[in-house]
Amino acid sequence: MGKQSQYVSRQPDEHGIIAWSDEDNAVWRDLVARQLKHIPGKACDEYMHGLELLDLPQDRIPQLHEINRVLESTTGWQVAQVPALIPFDEFFRLLANKQFPVATFIRTREEFDYLQEPDIFHEIFGHCPLLTNPAFAHFTHQYGKLGLNATPKERVYLARLYWFTVEFGLLNTKDGLRIYGGGILSSPGETEYAIHSDKPERKPLVPLDALRTPYRIDIMQPIYYTLESTEQLFEIADLDIMALVREAMELGLFEPKFPPKNAA
Repeated sequence: MGKQSQYVSRQPDEHGIIAWSDEDNAVWRDLVARQLKHIPGKACDEYMHGLELLDLPQDRIPQLHEINRVLESTTGWQVAQVPALIPFDEFFRLLANKQFPVATFIRTREEFDYLQEPDIFHEIFGHCPLLTNPAFAHFTHQYGKLGLNATPKERVYLARLYWFTVEFGLLNTKDGLRIYGGGILSSPGETEYAIHSDKPERKPLVPLDALRTPYRIDIMQPIYYTLESTEQLFEIADLDIMALVREAMELGLFEPKFPPKNAA
């Protein structure tokens, strides 16, 4: 990852405790309070169950050992403290070892509504509830193992599958569209947009198609891929995904559904 972050992750003390400032805790409190108003009736049941299991504090940033206690007892996962940005090798190594990277910084008030980098709110509130779900945890673990052994070009294709599932995935449920992607669940604007807007396309997830679909990180998504249930993630994880990556590389990318960044 070539770009530099303006944020500096806070380091834990010898007991693994991070000393968050009052302002850090206040930003967490306000982010959580805002998002808890948006997700009912939009987040999937598995996410809501995971949120209940984690029992996140609302008035302060949780310590990582509090998250680990729950993840370890449900799926055998852990979270791992990392700097603001880490190399792809380290990202995949952690996932392959059932460790979800969490950058230990939180956004400033100036970037309260949108932050391109994943902060501790995005990682813990957006992703960790689903890591209590066996299918989601298995998929993420398999993804890490594949990415660890992939070439740089293959990783670019793999990233699209991650984007359209772990970050921006939707479910078609008997109660209607529901969200499981952490990139949506940590954003109030995208939470509303993904469920209610008539602008984006919503299509059943075909892994080969997802591998060939360009995306941008700094816009509302023009396309979402849907699953019928989180259980489908077991099936996808057990496909020969690298054979699909090679097929996607031969076929090439679909036409982007968004303008170039400098023309947007």
